[in-house]
Amino acid sequence: MPALGLGTWENDDPAQCTESVATALNAGYRHVDTAQIYGNEAAVGEGIAASDVDREDVFLASKVWIDQLAPEDVIESTRESLDKLGTEYADLMYVHWPAGAYDPAETLPAFAELRDEGLVDRIGVSNFEPEHLDAATDALGEAPFANQVEMHPLLRQEELREYADANGVELVAYSPLARGKILDDPSIREIAEKHAVSAARVSLAWLREKGVTAIPKATGEDHIADNFASLELELDDEDVERIDALDRTDRQVDPDFGPDW
Repeated sequence: MPALGLGTWENDDPAQCTESVATALNAGYRHVDTAQIYGNEAAVGEGIAASDVDREDVFLASKVWIDQLAPEDVIESTRESLDKLGTEYADLMYVHWPAGAYDPAETLPAFAELRDEGLVDRIGVSNFEPEHLDAATDALGEAPFANQVEMHPLLRQEELREYADANGVELVAYSPLARGKILDDPSIREIAEKHAVSAARVSLAWLREKGVTAIPKATGEDHIADNFASLELELDDEDVERIDALDRTDRQVDPDFGPDW
């Protein structure tokens, strides 16, 4: 899984979404993340097709929404997602939240069936806490490939990072810029000034230092390029320690049906 991807949450203008996906892939991205609930899978697929990059070279991920997590709905809705995306398979398909129709003993075997049929390469979960991950592992007979959660310097997810390291689960960070909040943090801004880069690059580089894949949303060519340039930024130990010391828990995404964080 590439260490940096393009997020598409709230990128719901079809033409803009198609253009941003194609722009990102042509700029060097090889990881694109979407979801059924985003309503843009068709536009994402069109962006991949419009780019200069072969589908086989793109790590494509989507997510099954909470009202489609009964076994038969998992199968049917994933097939519909693949049709919209214009692809025969997804590199990674997530359970979007442990909510709604989700039942690990029923839902996850349906994901395993999709994998057996070659429609999904890897099984992931999203917004799972350690107890949810334990139950998912029991149901699958193996740990999920990835857990996608909100993570950024203002929500460091230390417990989940320890769990991931101990159990071989990849962590994927959505809202890795805290929906813009990291731009206002004095420490992040000072580190950015020190390296003559944007605060966004600092946040993304810090996540990479932690072994976490980030999927920032960006629509404009400049932001797409700036986020990608974070791969060239190497933070020093002092930078990392300063970010690690931030005493904040600023969660940006917390729906009523979410876990008891």
